[in-house]
Amino acid sequence: MAGLIVNPGTQRTTGKDALSMNIAAANAVASIIKTTLGPKGMDKMMVNVMGDITLTNDGATILQEMEIENPTAKMVVEVAKTQETMAGDGTTSAVVVAGSLLEKTEELMDMGVHPSIIVKGYNMAAEKALQTLKDYAIEFPKNDRESLEKAAMTCITGKASEIARDVLVKMCVDAVYAIETDGEVNVDENITVIKEVGGSIDDTELIEGIVLSKEALHPEMPLNVKDAKIALIDTDLTFSKTSTKSRLIIDSAEQLLDFQEREKADLRADAQKIIDSGATVVFCSKNIDDYAVHYLKEANVFATRRLNDDDMRMLSRSTGGRLIRNVSEITSDDLGYAEVVEQVNVNEEKTYVKGFKDVKNMTILIRGGTEHVTNSVERVFDDALHVVQTVYKDGTIVAGGGASEVEVSQALRTYAASVQGREQLAINAFADAVEEIPRTIADNCGFDAINTILKLRAARGSVKYAGVDIETGEAANMLERNIVDPLRVKTQAIKSAVELCTMILRVDDMLKAREKAMMDVAPEHNIHNYDATGMM
Repeated sequence: MAGLIVNPGTQRTTGKDALSMNIAAANAVASIIKTTLGPKGMDKMMVNVMGDITLTNDGATILQEMEIENPTAKMVVEVAKTQETMAGDGTTSAVVVAGSLLEKTEELMDMGVHPSIIVKGYNMAAEKALQTLKDYAIEFPKNDRESLEKAAMTCITGKASEIARDVLVKMCVDAVYAIETDGEVNVDENITVIKEVGGSIDDTELIEGIVLSKEALHPEMPLNVKDAKIALIDTDLTFSKTSTKSRLIIDSAEQLLDFQEREKADLRADAQKIIDSGATVVFCSKNIDDYAVHYLKEANVFATRRLNDDDMRMLSRSTGGRLIRNVSEITSDDLGYAEVVEQVNVNEEKTYVKGFKDVKNMTILIRGGTEHVTNSVERVFDDALHVVQTVYKDGTIVAGGGASEVEVSQALRTYAASVQGREQLAINAFADAVEEIPRTIADNCGFDAINTILKLRAARGSVKYAGVDIETGEAANMLERNIVDPLRVKTQAIKSAVELCTMILRVDDMLKAREKAMMDVAPEHNIHNYDATGMM
């Protein structure tokens, strides 16, 4: 019947062939980024159609830049996005575990285990793994700065900016503590990261307040305004234009001068409205005409223009000012407040806004020798800030370097022995898949992966928190080496991997529509000549 109701041009794959195709696609993505895992992971260079180069070993960035068409591979990318959103780091680990889990799935299918049994076994294993991680985790108070620095250090290690990691780690933790309000932090809202090519990574600064890459529109404007009353203008301060096409007929020079004076009067009225509201600083998201700049300058008002939407929203949230879209309606109640608005260097396009009443904001000004360096450091900062935020909020960490994965793997094998039925096979397969993390770390460091795994298993009794020593390949105590990860990074990776496998295992029929060939139509066939009445 399917052949009668499905378009004959549809490509159909069923049964085990569909599953194998999906698994192969997911594994292809996992294999691409697997070599980036760990402190000695390799980088990927991606060049887009415009010739722009991205050089990174950040899993989320790699998957984002890849132009993936396969639907199953896109699901893997979604796993990485979820991991990035929920935990801030661990995207590569999540994809590697998911790929290994799907590989084990195919082996179980070859053994005759039904997909529903595999799904049940995986869910049982995931529940046990999450409980094991919870028991294995280490709790600490929010004022334990050392634990936050350890988590940030582990995140940064192996990245392109590792040479300045001590500076970066301290800056990340300082920034998170600086924005803390009633025990809560939100790095996305209260920390801004901006880039500036020039100098070195060591010149990166942590600045209290908001830093705008803008300068005063006139050199005679005040460059340091205290107790600033800020107007946030979200419209043009220029000569108004009609919404429809129109023609103005001027017969004499006097008429032209009169028309220009009327336009200036309108601008003067808008500027005066802002001045009368009590504003001493104007931030505009659109353009400000030179005539309006002159009027604002005469009133001793600092003004700058063409701020992006993110800056305007942050200024509104921080200063308490309202975005003004109709200047004629502005009042003193619409204005925001900051203790200081200053342009630090007359020759530098940098305006600092500091001292807000209820909001704490920090800006990290990243500097580097090249654009590629600053982009890399920005990605590192983003990951490290979110990791520190996660650890600060949860107050839990686990040993890194594959230690927690080995602990989970061994717990699952013990648990599998108590389970009857074929679910036991799925649980053991899950244990093997989780061990793919320390196996890949060892492989990327140039060590024999199998020998390293055996050493880690043997060391569990004598070396607490045993993980991979990246210098020797032996088992070492990861806590003593200050190598830790947020608990949420590990738990979210397991949850995402299981959900992906469950979705793929439930697919037994794929229907893919073929792309329709476009008809070749000569350009002249689409061009028609119309007369003034609109008739052909």
